[in-house]
Amino acid sequence: MSQLAITLDLDGLDAEFVEETCFDSGAVSVVLTDQRDDAILEPAPGEVRLWPATRLQAIFMGSIDDTAAVDALCDHLCTRLGIERSRLTIAAIEEKAWEREWLRDFHPLQFGRRLWICPTHATVDAEGAVVVTLDPGLAFGTGTHPTTRLCLEFLDSRFAGDALLAEDECLVDYGCGSGILAIAALRLGTRAAYAHDIDPQALIASRDNAALNGVADALHCVASADELSTLVANRGGAKIVLANILSGPLCELAPRLTALLTNDGILVLAGLLDEQADEVIRAYSALVPLSRWRTLDGWTCLVGQRRG
Repeated sequence: MSQLAITLDLDGLDAEFVEETCFDSGAVSVVLTDQRDDAILEPAPGEVRLWPATRLQAIFMGSIDDTAAVDALCDHLCTRLGIERSRLTIAAIEEKAWEREWLRDFHPLQFGRRLWICPTHATVDAEGAVVVTLDPGLAFGTGTHPTTRLCLEFLDSRFAGDALLAEDECLVDYGCGSGILAIAALRLGTRAAYAHDIDPQALIASRDNAALNGVADALHCVASADELSTLVANRGGAKIVLANILSGPLCELAPRLTALLTNDGILVLAGLLDEQADEVIRAYSALVPLSRWRTLDGWTCLVGQRRG
């Protein structure tokens, strides 16, 4: 069935009200995007931050050639929103298999010497490649963001011989998102990994992605942070703990993340801007000595080893 898109630059309108109005008027989806390529830096906990100049696009079922229906819909939206018709842009949407079409923009990415992240519609032929098959989804983590790239490159740099960790050692991916870091470690040779996230969708994605990559039996997804601590403690601690989250939570979680480590365990922290690194280093100074491992596009990855 035909679809049409109605686009509106918010410019002072309340985004939540406009979105609600579009859905009430029959929209099947609403997307918010940036008008000018303005950066959104780290939001406060619980804050949903939009761009200074935000554009909204709503998709409706129907044909752009049905002028009477289109006019009625636009008039209804303008009345509800209190705006002039000239602020709306209407365009037809070409009929395609959109659930696959958007994946065409994603292609295999290499991290370090041999680690690759590859969407399901592509292949990697590089000699000695260790491939993680992963399509973009609802949970964060596809390898395209600098913070994820830094963590993946760290894991690749730790690869030696036939295994990343010894047989009795484990890894923790704290704030796992898509599970990309834990799954990459397992593909590199780690025998056991634990994935934790407060978002249930992230745990579902991690399980699905682990199954896709043939490591479902080795990845343990844990919803409770307390349960994670107990499980890891029963194993004697984790040799590597990765946390690719925001700087504020990283500071708050310093005692918990450190307690997950073995006495000589390695802590990898990402998700922080360059200017936030010193604050995070200070938060862990009495627990694990951290240093800048690498920076990329304004983001920093910190690494440190626990001593006793």
